[in-house]
Amino acid sequence: MKLYYLQGACSLAVHIVLEWIGKPYASQAVSREELKQAEFLALNPLGSAPAFTDGDLCLTQSSAILQYLANKYPKSQLLSQDLVERAQTLMWLGLINSDIHRHYGLLFGAPMYAQHESCQKELQSNAVRRLKQFYAVINQQLADKDYLVGKRSIADAYLYVTLRWAQRADIDLSDFEHLPRFFALLHQDDGVQAALAAEGLK
Repeated sequence: MKLYYLQGACSLAVHIVLEWIGKPYASQAVSREELKQAEFLALNPLGSAPAFTDGDLCLTQSSAILQYLANKYPKSQLLSQDLVERAQTLMWLGLINSDIHRHYGLLFGAPMYAQHESCQKELQSNAVRRLKQFYAVINQQLADKDYLVGKRSIADAYLYVTLRWAQRADIDLSDFEHLPRFFALLHQDDGVQAALAAEGLK
């Protein structure tokens, strides 16, 4: 198995899950410039990270890779075999991947979507507003549990990564009392620390 990652991007969630699984794997950092070069485009024609190979298989899209790994290594218990818990995990994973991640794309990449600075600022402001709405729902979900579905899952790794982005973007999440507890729990996890160290992050 080999992970091609962009430092601190959503590929970090895959990196964390690979550490949690504990099976041998290789990883290779890819710069933003390298994402657009022919060698990487042969893996992912969209020119985005992550890309993941396992033998002849090549996958892109973090959510697909996370589910593949959890299904390949069920003993990791990162995606429950119980029908209800599994559906709930995928529900939260979908929210994080399809909604939260997308709005960070608008926040960090506003110039790609609007030409005028005033429009960019409005776009960013609306993205932050929506992100806070999403995090309010997640904060409530964590009110009586350490992890999104009560036990560690692939969705938790992805949520942790987006909370790192919130710090980078200086989004004020101080109204959400349970998110800092979740972040601290994940941040001190050995697998998370190993993935961060591998990517040169703290």
